[in-house]
Amino acid sequence: MKPRGHVVNIYEYVENHLLNTLVFNEMSDEWLDFVVSCRRGIKHDYDCVEGPMADDTIWNYVDDFARGDISREAFWELVKFKYPTHQIVFCTEDALKQLYFKRSYSL
Repeated sequence: MKPRGHVVNIYEYVENHLLNTLVFNEMSDEWLDFVVSCRRGIKHDYDCVEGPMADDTIWNYVDDFARGDISREAFWELVKFKYPTHQIVFCTEDALKQLYFKRSYSL
């Protein structure tokens, strides 16, 4: 029998409009500036941040931009045909309280 080392947990997320939430509907200059700020360790006051998630390729371009190796215009040219996945980041304990465990299963 194959050992079961991987577990998938399933949660329900209940949106709370009282939380301080930042939403990016798409990659934008504001999204890029926020990602770079986070990468530099600059703190923010948001409970949740929702929007595009940078995959490895996009993340490399973000790093290039943050280091000054490429311009903002070059960044947008490089990522224009990349389609990131969507993510929600729960940044505070209050945000995590909006997650309700439903079930889990082993792979």
